Amino acid sequence: MNHVEPAVGQAIGLRLARREERALEDAYAAYAPTVLSYVSRYVGRDEAEDVLQRTFFDAWRHAGRYDPAQRFTGWLFTIAHRRAIDALRRRRHQVVDVDSLRELTGEDGRELVERFADAADVRAAVAQLPDHERVVVEMTYFEDLSQREIAGRLEVPLGTVKARASRGTRRLGEIIRAAEQGNTEKGEPR
Repeated sequence: MNHVEPAVGQAIGLRLARREERALEDAYAAYAPTVLSYVSRYVGRDEAEDVLQRTFFDAWRHAGRYDPAQRFTGWLFTIAHRRAIDALRRRRHQVVDVDSLRELTGEDGRELVERFADAADVRAAVAQLPDHERVVVEMTYFEDLSQREIAGRLEVPLGTVKARASRGTRRLGEIIRAAEQGNTEKGEPR
């Protein structure tokens, strides 16, 4: 798993705007799994890889349009949102699930884009946790396992899992609050 700081998005956005090639690789490494998950919900897994590639291609091509006053993840997921809609529009002869389209396009899709941008920031914060805490937090929240199931998988006592979960979630809250405070002090919207 990548160890990405929550504020790294802003730095990546600025580096992209300066056309630093490594910035695109860093953005892809940090956010591609979450962007892929986001677009898969609408276009399906087969087409999602193409939409993912178009998203990062457009992020590179239009990097000069990135406004550092906005969250990088919000900007990136807006691009992904637009590429998913484009993919759905190309399905002229296919039936598109109206509920999926409505959910994607509802209030310009901004609420959903914000949720996925927040999720990307949370995943980046989780990546900062010490490995023993990170694994427990990921298994709890991303795999929806009980603490007893986690103890069995990791072959550690249940009390150890409980302690790691408690310390991990407390530390995660501190990381997220620090990132939000840093964004607020820089005058960046949250």
